Amino acid sequence: MKHGLGFRMSQETAMQYPTTKLKTKQRFIRWRIQCLEKGIRQLLDFKPGGVSTMVQVTDLRNSPWPLKREFRQILSLLLDNYPEFLAKQVFVNVPWWYLAFNRMISPFLTQRTKSKLVCAGPSKSAETLFRYIAPEQVPIQFGGLYSEKDSDFTITNSAKEAIIQPSAKKIIEIPLTEPCLLIWELRVLGWDVSCAAEFVPSSEESYTIIVQKAGKIASSHDPIVKSSFKVGEPGKLLFTIDNNSKKKKLLLYRYKTKSFESN
Repeated sequence: MKHGLGFRMSQETAMQYPTTKLKTKQRFIRWRIQCLEKGIRQLLDFKPGGVSTMVQVTDLRNSPWPLKREFRQILSLLLDNYPEFLAKQVFVNVPWWYLAFNRMISPFLTQRTKSKLVCAGPSKSAETLFRYIAPEQVPIQFGGLYSEKDSDFTITNSAKEAIIQPSAKKIIEIPLTEPCLLIWELRVLGWDVSCAAEFVPSSEESYTIIVQKAGKIASSHDPIVKSSFKVGEPGKLLFTIDNNSKKKKLLLYRYKTKSFESN
């Protein structure tokens, strides 16, 4: 079954609707329901084979403690009144107090509600999203690759995932059968790895070309590493990702080729 996708930023809501007054709390709840109804109108078509359910994502980063009661009320309203539309309700960047609150109310939730509710703290948000949404559809600020300003890649360009084990190297191989312009982008969740790239020609008479010297990808850098290389003969491009840390990393990458005539 196909699902629609809706991202909503709750920190903007918290600033717009402070929760100190009853009337304001009610406005906050109405706004949240309006977000869902807007998503239903824009994302779902209900045609045979079309999109009939949606995965709704709510970012709880910086959400204030007083909203805990409103979140419970909103959750009940969404899952009780719109069960056929919501495949999953995913909360990301969940603060510690909400995780504790969710564990406390979990025994009182129905099994159906539990099956649709997903909560993830800041360190697990991106990986949790990728269980339900392809990385190329997840916005950059949530750990994915999607950007409206990207002129080279769209959500139709699928991304691949690879796990880099602690204190290990991962080699990604891209076969190239003819001259072309190769464009790629990659992202490592967890940072602090080094990356190198080289082109290895198929012909034994040709020499290996260093495309990118080994360099560290740190948290201070842009989240997505993007570059291109003109391929003059058949061969393969090798990316070597070196993880010297004691934690595993998740690598996202995708690439495309263009003929020289189209450039």
